[in-house]
Amino acid sequence: MSPSADLLLDWYDRHARRLPWRVGPAERRAGIRPDPYRVWLSEVMLQQTTVTAVKPYFEAFLSLWPTVADLAAAPVEDVMKAWAGLGYYSRARNLKACADAVMRDHGGRFPGSAAALRDLPGIGDYTAAAIAAIAYDEPAAVVDGNVERVLARVFKVETPLPAAKKEIRVLQARLTPAKRAGDYAQAMMDLGATICTPKRPACSLCPWDQSCAAHASGVEEAYPRRGEKADRPERGGAAFVAIRADGAILMQRRPERGLLGGMTEVPGTAWSPGFDRDRILADAPFQADWRRVTDPVIHVFTHFRLTLDIWLADLPAAHPAPAGSWWAAPDDVPHEALPSVMKKAIEAARPGATRKRK
Repeated sequence: MSPSADLLLDWYDRHARRLPWRVGPAERRAGIRPDPYRVWLSEVMLQQTTVTAVKPYFEAFLSLWPTVADLAAAPVEDVMKAWAGLGYYSRARNLKACADAVMRDHGGRFPGSAAALRDLPGIGDYTAAAIAAIAYDEPAAVVDGNVERVLARVFKVETPLPAAKKEIRVLQARLTPAKRAGDYAQAMMDLGATICTPKRPACSLCPWDQSCAAHASGVEEAYPRRGEKADRPERGGAAFVAIRADGAILMQRRPERGLLGGMTEVPGTAWSPGFDRDRILADAPFQADWRRVTDPVIHVFTHFRLTLDIWLADLPAAHPAPAGSWWAAPDDVPHEALPSVMKKAIEAARPGATRKRK
């Protein structure tokens, strides 16, 4: 028995998740159309992040910038600050660049096809397909991690990921209906998120339980197949947390290009595989009574694991900031565009420094 889009849509009509960026099936039947801006914003935020984590960020962004025109008019520094904590910070820069392009090149309206959407900054194949399907009902094949898991199990795809991505995309294109493509895409996401979960899937509740080859063989959790993971390389570095007597912390901005580009950081060394701990203080931003915090900060990035030595110096309130740096007042620190690794560094040096004051 082949999986049926109609069966899945019937299930979705009854069990669709209520999400702040979603127009549900009942609302669609009433003629309410999804806002492409909200669809785009949510899809960018949801990449590599959970729904639970995204909800407050999505609502905060909408309160600051309710339309794509508002976002395009915002300073990029404000966008980076609002994004801090979501990770993958190049997405925040692309978010602003995309809003600018929509206003400049498309009169403030997102293009209505996946092909045209792919020409916008930061929009790849997946995001273009998701916006086209959900906002415009184009029958585009939308494949995220949830969809990969569902189809790898339904069809017992033996090719391991990521090599199986092309094969799974072909399967999804075959199943995507000409009508209600947006609801189908979201139904697949919901099925993977709530029923066809990585561990202990609730197969008895699945609308495709009679169509799933992995379920028929009792090997659901063996799919999708995974290739062997390469060892994550190790890098080392140091961060210098300078704190004035008034509680202000020395900050600087990372280069626009590269890892964590444009984000705020405390001064530090380069992060390198052969980090030389014997000459750390030669890279300090200025001479001071630097003392090393007992425990280093460990932070895992996608492509490497970082061990960061933390050095602290307490300075008088009148100490000047070096060129290209600034002193962030205690109440301003929680609002700086600090990536997680920098928040960890500051917390290690002075616990509570990155928390909002009441």
